[in-house]
Amino acid sequence: MIILDGKSLSLKVLEKVKKRVETLSVEPHLVVILVGDNAASKIYVNNKKKAAEKVGIRSTIIELEENISEEELISVVRKLNDDDNVTGILVQLPLPAHIDKNKIITVISPKKDVDGFTPENVGRLVTGLEPYYYPATPQGIIMLLDEYNIPIEGAEAVIIGRSNIVGRPMAQMLLRRNATVTMCHSYTKDIESKIKTADILVSAVGKKIVRCKMVKKNSVVIDVGIFRDTNGKITGDVDFDYVSSSAGYITPVPGGVGPMTIASLMYNSSKVYL
Repeated sequence: MIILDGKSLSLKVLEKVKKRVETLSVEPHLVVILVGDNAASKIYVNNKKKAAEKVGIRSTIIELEENISEEELISVVRKLNDDDNVTGILVQLPLPAHIDKNKIITVISPKKDVDGFTPENVGRLVTGLEPYYYPATPQGIIMLLDEYNIPIEGAEAVIIGRSNIVGRPMAQMLLRRNATVTMCHSYTKDIESKIKTADILVSAVGKKIVRCKMVKKNSVVIDVGIFRDTNGKITGDVDFDYVSSSAGYITPVPGGVGPMTIASLMYNSSKVYL
């Protein structure tokens, strides 16, 4: 069994990004919008800022009050769209309940949408065109698979979770690489039988769902979930100790997909479409 070391690969990716930034004629400038006082969001945003600084990307955090109106937030995004000194825009999710996140995402310029969430970037991904940006987590997973020379073409891939952040774009990216993709969700019947067919399994639901005898021998297991269990221990969707005895490759939690998501976002943020 081989551990897919996202932490190690992320450092390599960040070093490549740093060298790329040094060659650019335009300074990349990532602006992150943080609405409200969500403690977890603040941690994520600060981690992104630190990563940006390490690779030479200018990073600005705009902190807005929890009670900002939807119209006011849209106005902020539009001003950033029009600002030639800004090359990337990221609106940190989740947003307060009174704001429709889809409305906000739709306003972001596709050429500054480093998250890859706008309808144009999603549409390009689905229709086989090249998006300006791929979503960071699925892109980071593809980087991991490629780093370890794991064949995607012809593989049976099973994805658990159909979020717009991971599950749906992950399916499209694997399809682009000629995998056969099965997507599972809360309405899937007999999910265990689907998991057992997977050469590549990606789980992104945020709860312990993949257990000991569910995975195919020598399969690739990608655990996107990260949360604290009842004992306060950081864990993921996969019962690592048991599943690792059957898997051929597996990501740890932490140290697998998480670092690759940040590295992938920095890769996106080093692109300039001005």
